[in-house]
Amino acid sequence: MSYLKLLALLPFLYLSSAISATDECSKDCQLSKIQAYFAHLDKVSMQGSTVADIDALLGDMHEDVEYIHAEYDANFDRATWRKAFIRNLEAGAYQDGPENITQIIHTIHGNRFVAVEYLGAYKDENGKNILTEPRLAMFGFKDGKIINITEYWIAK
Repeated sequence: MSYLKLLALLPFLYLSSAISATDECSKDCQLSKIQAYFAHLDKVSMQGSTVADIDALLGDMHEDVEYIHAEYDANFDRATWRKAFIRNLEAGAYQDGPENITQIIHTIHGNRFVAVEYLGAYKDENGKNILTEPRLAMFGFKDGKIINITEYWIAK
């Protein structure tokens, strides 16, 4: 390739690398998005949460987000997931207190995916705060946003 042709291609190579860089989300970016997801989810689960809290949770996601819980046959797109959250909200299912905060234990970063080990919390019948067994979720990323969440745990 001649020197002039190479010089002519340089702006296009730079532009394509800049575009692909904006599509990616660094490890810090991914962790930040996952932490925000759990913070929003904790807020939705709290007593007194609203549809606005549900919309805030889903608003941070990719428009084509998919939620899958393998063990419970859940497979939701954004609209179905929102309806499920609202149905639970209207049924009074969300009664957690501010002490029920999800704790991320460990993450393993892959190519546009992050495996997350975390603990949830709930109140038993006596009102005592109980931590769950460790749980596993996979988060997929596209265009700098969460596009997929797949859960792999069973409630005991």
